[in-house]
Amino acid sequence: MLAPTIVALLPLILSSSAVTIDVLTQGQVMNSSQTIISNSGIFELGFFSFGLSNSTTRKRFYLGIWYKQASTNNSNRTIVWVANRDKPIITNSSSCFLTINSDGNLAIYDQQGVGIGPLTSITPTTNVTATLLDSGNFVLRQNKGDGTNTSSLLWQSFDYPTDTSLPGVKIEYNAKTGKTYKLTSWQSPEDPSPGRYSLLLDPERMAQFLILNGSQPLWTSGAWNGHNFRYTPEMAWTSRLYTFYYYSNGSENYFLVNSVLSNESILLTRYVIAVSGKIQQFTWVESSQSWVKYWEQPKQQCNLYSYCGSNSICDKGHYPYCKCLEGFQPHNIGDWNGGNWSSGCGRRSALQCGDQDGFLTMRNMSLPLDPKVLQLHSAVDCKSSCLGTCACNACAYSNNQCLVWYGSLFNVRQADYDGEDLFLKLPASEIKIYEESNNINSRSSNHSRLIRTLSLSLALPFIASILILGTIFHYLSKRKSKQRGSRANKGMDLMLFDFSTKTKPTKRELFKSIKSVKDEIWDVELPLFSFSSVCSATNNFSNANKIGQGGFGPVYKGTLQNGHVVAIKRLSAHSCQGLEELKNETTLIAKLQHRNLVKLLGCCIEGEEKILIYEYMTNKSLDLTIFDPKSPVKLSWERRITIIEGIAQGLLYLHQYSRLRIIHRDLKTSNILLDDQLNPKISDFGMARIFEDNRTQANTNRIVGTFGYMSPEYAMEGLFSIKSDVYSFGVLLLEIISGQKNSSFYPASSESSLSLIGHAWDLWQDEQELELVDSVLIFSSSSSPTSPTKYVQLALLCVQEKPSDRPTMPEVNAMLRSDSVTLPLPKQPAFCFDRGMVLRSGGKSSSINDMTVSLTAR
Repeated sequence: MLAPTIVALLPLILSSSAVTIDVLTQGQVMNSSQTIISNSGIFELGFFSFGLSNSTTRKRFYLGIWYKQASTNNSNRTIVWVANRDKPIITNSSSCFLTINSDGNLAIYDQQGVGIGPLTSITPTTNVTATLLDSGNFVLRQNKGDGTNTSSLLWQSFDYPTDTSLPGVKIEYNAKTGKTYKLTSWQSPEDPSPGRYSLLLDPERMAQFLILNGSQPLWTSGAWNGHNFRYTPEMAWTSRLYTFYYYSNGSENYFLVNSVLSNESILLTRYVIAVSGKIQQFTWVESSQSWVKYWEQPKQQCNLYSYCGSNSICDKGHYPYCKCLEGFQPHNIGDWNGGNWSSGCGRRSALQCGDQDGFLTMRNMSLPLDPKVLQLHSAVDCKSSCLGTCACNACAYSNNQCLVWYGSLFNVRQADYDGEDLFLKLPASEIKIYEESNNINSRSSNHSRLIRTLSLSLALPFIASILILGTIFHYLSKRKSKQRGSRANKGMDLMLFDFSTKTKPTKRELFKSIKSVKDEIWDVELPLFSFSSVCSATNNFSNANKIGQGGFGPVYKGTLQNGHVVAIKRLSAHSCQGLEELKNETTLIAKLQHRNLVKLLGCCIEGEEKILIYEYMTNKSLDLTIFDPKSPVKLSWERRITIIEGIAQGLLYLHQYSRLRIIHRDLKTSNILLDDQLNPKISDFGMARIFEDNRTQANTNRIVGTFGYMSPEYAMEGLFSIKSDVYSFGVLLLEIISGQKNSSFYPASSESSLSLIGHAWDLWQDEQELELVDSVLIFSSSSSPTSPTKYVQLALLCVQEKPSDRPTMPEVNAMLRSDSVTLPLPKQPAFCFDRGMVLRSGGKSSSINDMTVSLTAR
């Protein structure tokens, strides 16, 4: 039955206009057209609705809290709390209202006075008010009524979070009462009822979060280390903006995030357990009026809780990802063969629990979950303790602590870098099997090399004869082919081609032209044009049409009969690397599609001619724009930011989102082209390399690149990885900011650094980084969303000595997108080039003159 107070107020409720109120008092009614707004206008509480799937006239109404500042309109609300997520009011009218009943409890009713029961369950009381705080917390308080203007807290929404955690919300588990405060995902983007996924503190393993899919563990955050959770290193980046606090007294355990900023400079951020089951952090960027996703977990299969089951190892760099630890075998071989590894592994041979057991050292590992910590002072003592305890299955000595594992091992992972040694305890018989297997593999490899050597020596006379005959046959065939070529057209007519139709060459055209180059065939789907038509488009490669000179030949402007303009790169006939570059570019660029990568339109392969046709970039290359004082194009700071972000997006695609992971290896300003809108496009993939099987690093004996852009590990050791491109991006970033070229930087005084990188570091150390900015631009020293300080800091992060210290391109893009995220402090740059000298951060130098370094002159 409807309360008398509600009945009396109903006519007023139904006729109320859309207004806002500050505080809801006992007996007062807020209808669906009204809202409560926090004091500073940050949050808003009111009713919102979704339509039902089986009716267009009935809707589900909910009471919720959303960001008022970060909502562009009513249909684009960012909702952070729902009061009645599993009990919506279903009606064909928009009339719902909230009130504080006579007993002091919050309640929701529809226009007929039908309620869903009280939202709160406090002891009946009077003088109750409801207020929405600037933190997003909706609180019920009882006013003392003694003239002191004091009140006591009766209830708060922060104790009942839904899918979102705000600064100040506790995620809690109380072992004594069994009470759990957790986040639970929405059922769908338009259904806030509890979904499949929940985030909570692990009741069995304290000091870490757990994501459940129903009742099954999906992901663990790893243990809390005082700064961040083990598998969420991104949290440490925000330590200047937030304080993270984990509390435990044995029974009560909770995790809390607080902002270190005052209300005047409050930063809007939220942690959400998404419909997909991922935990995500979003931060509001005022300049772009959008939410930026700063990080999310889990990112990959190996991060999923016990993805490979017990006593197994997960390696994201290989497929299948899972394999049993040495000395172990699958519990269910059928499941493993079918790709289900969750059943895990068991020992082939039992431990002997004595001196007959030993340790197998597993290098560069992400350690298992749930270690026991022993206060021992060395790895030797740690291993001795584990060896003397029969239940101990593995140990590690990390951060001056002995970690031991009893029982099964879970979530053992191969680390990307900066992993640790894990000592796996095995019976001596298993260690012997492992050692013999490695020795056999080694001997087998040596034996194979010996057989190949002997076979080659015996076969050489026979091969020589075949080669002589083959040479004669090849000469006759080539001569005949040239005779045929003089009578037939070897490709389509470039002058008449319409690129807007995206016409594809026939299989015959592809096969005939590509096969003619040293009998090489590679998989490309590009139009193949005749040499005569390319000559016509460039006016016989006249100097007037020459627009650039690359390391492998000149670049010309070509004009077709329909007025379409293209860029034509003619590879030098005398270049020993021309064919290799051609093959690399055609196989790579033809398959890449991204707005920040230059588009390859076609090619010409005829006789000794090897030619590539690209889309034409009106504003040529970035180096001509920023380094040439006579350049007619002047880049504003905003445009430079757009160019930086575009390059970063292109690299992100190459490293993560293209079909194959691609390392460019020659990223520099001359290889960044600008279209008519000054949008950047990465070009020149002649030196690029494909990383298959999710590899992250490779080695080469042939070092190619350009002075000033090569990372130290590549220049000195031939090691290249995605972090090599990150280093080059950092150099490029400094050049765009300063308008100066790293490889030709000349210090203003003898005491200045010998390179642009060192100069930037010196300015950073002296907090004078704004002096690095191009003199054509003027900035104030005040911090702004577009201040160059952030970009100098990001550049220095990218050029750090250790590849493991440099961010990845996904991390770089996240830093670029968010103006409110605090970046980590960079370490001193590794080195700088000074015409044949490598200068390390410690002051020591070593010559690279004894290295064979192939450099491209641009």
